[in-house]
Amino acid sequence: MISTRGRYALRVLIDLAEHDSGDYIPMKEIAARQGLSRKYLEQIMPILMKDNLVDGMAGKGGGYRLNRPAEEYVVGHILRLTEGDLAPVACLGCEAERCDRADNCKTLPMWEKYNDMTNRYFDSITVADLLKNGTAAE
Repeated sequence: MISTRGRYALRVLIDLAEHDSGDYIPMKEIAARQGLSRKYLEQIMPILMKDNLVDGMAGKGGGYRLNRPAEEYVVGHILRLTEGDLAPVACLGCEAERCDRADNCKTLPMWEKYNDMTNRYFDSITVADLLKNGTAAE
């Protein structure tokens, strides 16, 4: 399940793209438009800044802005950044050790395929796609 952190990060990036004028957008404006807690955004924005997805500036006239076109923000990357991974089962998680049952597990190939499909799907969608209609360009 995608947590609020991943969903809110996407909402913030969409909001920044929708209101992109080149100027910094104050966090309070983003929070108000999106109906999100400023405290929670204060936890999400450093993650986005550290990965160089947004630029931030403190003080008067400060806030956040995208630092590249919305077409370059891939949903899969954003979700993996905020969620850790998108693995459907623990044994496929990015920190998981090889399971003792992996060689004989009848369900592992199914989970691997599901994991691959999920990642490919989210990697096919950009923030620009979400701005348009919520799906990847055909």
